[in-house]
Amino acid sequence: MGWRVVYIEESDYLSTYLDSLKVKREDKKTTIPFSDIHSLIIDNYKSVLSTQLINRCTEYNINVVICGIDHMPQSLIYPVSGQNRAPNVLKKQITWDNEIKQVLHRLIVEGKIENQIQVLIANNKDQYTIDYLTRFKSEVLLGDRTNREGLSAKMYFRSLFGNDFIRFDNDGINHSLNYGYSILRSQISKVLISKGLNTSLGLFHRSAENYFNLSDDVIEVFRPIVDDYVYNNISKDDVLTREYRINLVKLTTKKMKYRNENHTFFNVVNLYVSNILDYIDDETHVLNIPKFNNYDI
Repeated sequence: MGWRVVYIEESDYLSTYLDSLKVKREDKKTTIPFSDIHSLIIDNYKSVLSTQLINRCTEYNINVVICGIDHMPQSLIYPVSGQNRAPNVLKKQITWDNEIKQVLHRLIVEGKIENQIQVLIANNKDQYTIDYLTRFKSEVLLGDRTNREGLSAKMYFRSLFGNDFIRFDNDGINHSLNYGYSILRSQISKVLISKGLNTSLGLFHRSAENYFNLSDDVIEVFRPIVDDYVYNNISKDDVLTREYRINLVKLTTKKMKYRNENHTFFNVVNLYVSNILDYIDDETHVLNIPKFNNYDI
């Protein structure tokens, strides 16, 4: 598996050269071995890609993200490796036990709230909100029937970004959160698809219009990593500059400790997804949640 995230902002033409990606910009040419690349993010809507390049990326299991004119991820090209077992995996995925999914929902929500608490503690936020989130975490029911996740999120975002902050408003903080989450989602989706899973069939996200319901289940515990970066670097009036976009991408290249071992972020996602699948298959009764305070060790 590759390890480099290649971010393309200035390039006229992307193609292949032997077993490498060739990036051309005016008279300058750069080559990067396909075997080194984990993800290719193309943030220049004028760039031209060859068909051969796209095919080579899928052969090397490279996650390709194409951004729109607003720099937000707009198109995803996923490798097909793992799809030879997708029909059997899909049959199994459709029959996942509903009670187990509800238990996983509760555990994931508890893990997400815990990571939100750790972000607030790390940034010296008010104890009042921390105490409330701690209580909400202890009150999560199967399927989160009392919406402790939603209540926690409302208090968490206001404590972190201010009482006037409204999620999904048109401002620098929300643009940055959306961009960071989209990058995380693309990396998680790659892992799910490589395991033959259908990303539209979630554990608790069930939107009929969302092809990434399962990705949105898995991403929940990782969102606070983006929240922390945005809080410490970006304000409401900021524009999502090239520097901010690159730094948000770099969040997926850092290290985490998981199960008392040091891993790349990519490996943590893979291990976490495998843990979820083992839990569903009754091969383990423990869900190891990636923890915010073990990130970037």
